Amino acid sequence: MSIVCRADISKSTNFQLKHNFTIFKDGKLVFMTVSNKGDAQYEIPMARSSDTGEYECTVEAGGKTKSSNSLHVWVTGMTKPILTAEKKEVLEGEVVKLRCELPEEVPPLYFVFRKTKMNSTPKEKFVFEPYKNFSVVEFSVEEGDNILQFDCFGKRNVKLEFESSEYSNKTLVTVREPFIKPTLKAKPSSNITEGDRIQFECSTVVARMHDIEIILQKNRTILNSTVYKYVDEYSVRDEKLLKYSALATLEDSGEYLCKVEQGRTSKTTKLNVVVSELFPKPILAASMSKLDENKELTLSCSISGFRKANFSILRKNSNGDIWLKNSRNLTMRVNVNDTGSYICKAEVKGIVKESRPVRINVYAPVSKPTLSVVSGLPEVVLGKPLRLICRSVMGTPPITFTFYKGNNEVKKVVINDTYATFLDENIRPNDKRGYKCDARNNHSSGMKTSNILNVTVIVPIRNASLGSIPYGEVEDGSETAFLCSVKEGSWPIHFRIFRKTDRDILLFEKSENADRVMWRKEAMNRQDTGTYYCMASNRANVDVKSHPITISVILAAWQKGIIAAFVLIPIAGAATLTLWWFLCKKKKAKGPSMEMSGSALATNLTSEKLTRQHNDGDYYTGSSYIEDSENHMKSTDESNGPDLESAEVEYTEVEVSTLDPHRAPEQKGTETVYSEIRKS
Repeated sequence: MSIVCRADISKSTNFQLKHNFTIFKDGKLVFMTVSNKGDAQYEIPMARSSDTGEYECTVEAGGKTKSSNSLHVWVTGMTKPILTAEKKEVLEGEVVKLRCELPEEVPPLYFVFRKTKMNSTPKEKFVFEPYKNFSVVEFSVEEGDNILQFDCFGKRNVKLEFESSEYSNKTLVTVREPFIKPTLKAKPSSNITEGDRIQFECSTVVARMHDIEIILQKNRTILNSTVYKYVDEYSVRDEKLLKYSALATLEDSGEYLCKVEQGRTSKTTKLNVVVSELFPKPILAASMSKLDENKELTLSCSISGFRKANFSILRKNSNGDIWLKNSRNLTMRVNVNDTGSYICKAEVKGIVKESRPVRINVYAPVSKPTLSVVSGLPEVVLGKPLRLICRSVMGTPPITFTFYKGNNEVKKVVINDTYATFLDENIRPNDKRGYKCDARNNHSSGMKTSNILNVTVIVPIRNASLGSIPYGEVEDGSETAFLCSVKEGSWPIHFRIFRKTDRDILLFEKSENADRVMWRKEAMNRQDTGTYYCMASNRANVDVKSHPITISVILAAWQKGIIAAFVLIPIAGAATLTLWWFLCKKKKAKGPSMEMSGSALATNLTSEKLTRQHNDGDYYTGSSYIEDSENHMKSTDESNGPDLESAEVEYTEVEVSTLDPHRAPEQKGTETVYSEIRKS
């Protein structure tokens, strides 16, 4: 096959141009040449399937390069594979290693190996080799394989299509047995009677082998086994034997298996054994299965159609059966501890058979039951469920407990215990009917009934409130009564009164068989001002809190009078001292020349002093004014009396004249004098 690359180049007639030709297959360089001609040829002397692929050429001339379109070449057919086997002769359980090669083929390749038995369908194995043109596989040699024929062929993928080679040469492999199929015998026979001794023999012939195991089993239970570690491969074929013997019973009937194994090789032989029954299982009968304690019980053991046997009666126990008597009959007076399962055994010719167990129940009578509340006290909170327990201290379970509410049956339960419980979720405020229960079991004494249990229904506290007398404002030192009450709740009720602070202070607490309680605080003081509330609770264990009230402690009337007296008396004293000081000062300023009888003048001055104005040009003497002021204060004080604290003070400014002893006429001057005029 030739791959030809031609270059179409335009040039001058006499111009010589060198061409560089490069040919690629599947992107890989396979040919390169330089020529003066316009074409180049890549010669393949003998085409193979490996020459299949995409070809492309590139031409470079005069510094210019061009590439051709790709050309797909498909070389059909593949080389014939070559198959070789590692061994020509093998033993059962060994493996045959095969090597299949496709000379001159390029991976990736697929290999198919075939194993063919005589007159059977070939078994195939597929192997993918992405990087090699050969593959190696192993075939196991199984039991029954004799002469094996092997061959192989190859495949390759061309444009999503598979192309297969022809089959390789055929290789024959001979298989030998490491041991023959075992034989299994039963002596004296495979059909025997129970009580007879039976012996099993499992044997095989071994050649050139080691680690051979012989196993005798029934179903999946191994009865006996042995392992032969080594057998000389040059010795004569050797027989290996496994024995097992036992006293035959009915349970020994069935299929037995003799198995010989070595490595992967296993051969088996089966034998069916039938053991005939010597005598049937004994039957245990009881005079009664349920009876009262201290009653008499008789147990009898028998074999149908067979009387010559050794009998024994036993009681079943988890730690081992308890022997009672070697006899076919047993009579005893029972108590509660004799409750249980009993069996009898019969022995003939060393064969022991056991009867089916018989259950005996011995009952003690139930005692009078007691009915109580699970929580302890015979009471229940309204809206909460009530759980009752009925207990019978004595009595053999199962016990039937029946609960009654009033005269109505509300629950019946059968239990393997000495107590039962009942949950009553229908509790009403006026529900005052008593509860009772009765108990009975299989004892002939019959039913026992408890005493009637009366249950108190506790109504939780509802709507607590707090009030006080007086309400709101309280005089200091006076008594205050606090009343805490509830709208609803069962007695006794526990009342508590608190005053709110950073940490609430408990002031009073008391339990009363009433819906209210009163607390009197005899002397309130300013520190008692604050917010108060009360809490109430009963056996329902729910604290109900009232709305808070506010108490303000104010001054009493006599405290206000004392405060007024302490404030006004110092003020009046200070005013009197001021007036006295002022009068004394004026008398000293007047002197002896100003002395007057003052009878008529004082009267005139007194009548005129309030009507004159400063611009009249007249001057009043200081003494006349002072005397007038004194008389006026006296009359005012006498008329006012105790109304001093409510009097008002008025101030009047007047002008007075002063004589200058060194000059004449008189020098006019002004001096302000304050006079208190008290009004009611």
